[in-house]
Amino acid sequence: AGDRVVVSSPGYPCYRNALQALNAEVVTMPTSAETRFQPSPDLLEDLVRRTGSVDGLVLASPSNPSGTMLDGPALAAVSDWCAAHGVRLVADEIYHGITFGDPAPTALNLNGDALVVNSFSKYFSMTGWRLGWVVAPDDLVEPVRRLAQNFFISAPTLSQIAAVAAFDCHEELQANVVRYAANRSVLVEGLPAAGIDRLAPSDGAFYVYAAVDHLAADSQALCKRWLDELGVAVTPGVDFDPAEGHRYARFSYAGATEDMAEAMRRLREWTGQVDRASQPIDKLTTNQ
Repeated sequence: AGDRVVVSSPGYPCYRNALQALNAEVVTMPTSAETRFQPSPDLLEDLVRRTGSVDGLVLASPSNPSGTMLDGPALAAVSDWCAAHGVRLVADEIYHGITFGDPAPTALNLNGDALVVNSFSKYFSMTGWRLGWVVAPDDLVEPVRRLAQNFFISAPTLSQIAAVAAFDCHEELQANVVRYAANRSVLVEGLPAAGIDRLAPSDGAFYVYAAVDHLAADSQALCKRWLDELGVAVTPGVDFDPAEGHRYARFSYAGATEDMAEAMRRLREWTGQVDRASQPIDKLTTNQ
């Protein structure tokens, strides 16, 4: 309680919510397309200069909602900054395994004081099993154990057994990544064709974060309109960035490839890039 913890914006909203529930002070660090929506030593230095010293940094690479990733040197630079300033690095590596170029580097190789969090929800496609793990430095093992004992005692036995089996499903899981890569191509090509061409680099995870302020001043209203008129579900950026999120929307490509293609067709028609189809619009979702 009372620690000042840096959270990048845009970022996963549960970081802010969980920290506030623990009476930590959330120090929001704005990022932008120019910084690939990721932290950097320069951004951190500027933040400390403006707001004062901090105790922790939550970092997600690949990130939700942007899908951007820090490469090895960039992650090392942030890790070194944390070590030099006595800042605890909390690395959320939940999307490791879902990348479309080089593998995501892990903070475990860089910072012995880091907390590294992972899960079976994304790469292993076990979202509903509610199972994950934390790699903690020696000084935090006992505190984490005590917290776990009071929160939930242990993960359900069936979930643990299923997770052990999932470790042997590499071929099936890699096939999912191949599908995500195909879906990613559909969106990276389809969104500009629909006039939505300011996209964050989608290095990993299964999201495209796009600027939509040329279409509407309020992305929440825009996403509602897309859902009502097109049956296409997109997440407004305000979920991830209360200050600037009204200018952005997050597209998920975790579903079926044919659904992604159909969603792009409907968006192209809606934005007037192709002739409006005569067939009725039924329900379809791209948001998972």
